[in-house]
Amino acid sequence: MPTPTKGPRLGGGPAHERLMLANLAAALFEHKRITTTVTKAKRLKPYAERLVTFAKRGDLASRRRVLGLISDKGVVHELFTDIAGAVANRDGGYTRITKIGNRKGDNAPMAVIELVLEPVSPKQAVVAEATAAAAKAAPAAEEEVVETEAAETEAAETEEAPAAEAEAAEAEAAETEEAPAAEDKK
Repeated sequence: MPTPTKGPRLGGGPAHERLMLANLAAALFEHKRITTTVTKAKRLKPYAERLVTFAKRGDLASRRRVLGLISDKGVVHELFTDIAGAVANRDGGYTRITKIGNRKGDNAPMAVIELVLEPVSPKQAVVAEATAAAAKAAPAAEEEVVETEAAETEAAETEEAPAAEAEAAEAEAAETEEAPAAEDKK
């Protein structure tokens, strides 16, 4: 399933670690939340999320693959019917880890790992819709900007024409006034 980690394993060897993760996943799917150490919770998260992804697929091959890891048929049935239906609209992040402090006996850091069965919040859906609407509106907004710039250019040209004519008239008047003054100096 997940890539093996470097360093010491949970339990004695690799087979014990696989069985421990399978049992933790079965308990998580049965009870929807379990309390364990932070290390075990972090190792369980990708394992359990992959099993939920198989359950969302829902075909016979996926069911058999999960049954090869979790031997309790009741838990697998609950995973494929209840949990997969509850997270059908979610694109990942099926579990949540919350640290709860240290254990009293050996001071081991403890955590609660739970399934996230709430529907995806509407805030995220609204943001996604707004982004999609903005992407669709962007070409229309660019067209409006081009039209506005064209209108402004035309307006500026029409305003500049009388101003240019007035400036030309003033320049001619100044030249005619300067011409007689220049003749007087000669």
